[in-house]
Amino acid sequence: MAHAYKVVIPARYASTRLPGKPLRELLGKPMLQHVYEAAGQCGAQQVVVATDDARIEAVVTGFGAEVCMTSSEHASGTDRLAEVVDKLGWADDEIVVNVQGDEPLMPPALIDQVASDLADNTAAAIATIATPMVAAGEFFDPNVVKVVTDRAGFALYFSRASIPWDRDLLQDGVKALPIGIVPLRHIGIYAYRVGYLRRYAEMRSCPLEQAEQLEQLRALWYGERIHVAEATQRPGPGVDTEDDLVIAEQLLQARLNGSA
Repeated sequence: MAHAYKVVIPARYASTRLPGKPLRELLGKPMLQHVYEAAGQCGAQQVVVATDDARIEAVVTGFGAEVCMTSSEHASGTDRLAEVVDKLGWADDEIVVNVQGDEPLMPPALIDQVASDLADNTAAAIATIATPMVAAGEFFDPNVVKVVTDRAGFALYFSRASIPWDRDLLQDGVKALPIGIVPLRHIGIYAYRVGYLRRYAEMRSCPLEQAEQLEQLRALWYGERIHVAEATQRPGPGVDTEDDLVIAEQLLQARLNGSA
């Protein structure tokens, strides 16, 4: 069943590893335009780019997208979303999906999936997705965020550490996946209820969030519920470096060739 929702794409010009990242070109278009066009292929009622930079505003307006100017003081994309929902006057019970501006290969189906999952799980304030891990290298990589859920799919914890930890198998330094449990790799796309975003703006950062550098831990710290579904397909990689740009362009070209 289709559910009503909106999309916000936070986009910052500043990036330590790749300055001006949202405006870097892929196949002759700004990366941000690829993200916007992907969001336009899903079932969202409205797609808004949120930025604090006049250069991004000018480019976004140029390719015909709606843009909302926000403060440059926000510590995270979620804080930026909280300002957007207030500026645009969205109701507390509406659903908004945060699609990162450096994810030009995010499949539209996953945007629809997180929105529908949140609509179907009324006890949750947030919905997100994960994929099963099949390689030990992922499991032990601190750059890969893992999530453990309860039997209903609600998140118990997110971590950069290897969780769940198979004590008997791994205590001697064995590099292997746990036995009898499929570990999950978290994919960073979220659907929020607007009311939660308004509460989030008042929540202070917590010790777990600061230690792991994972803002979703703030939600768990304050007792909010996050539902995690298995992704219906694997998303393409995000873009953080020059090498990532090259890979993204190759994958976008391959996708175009496949649809020709």
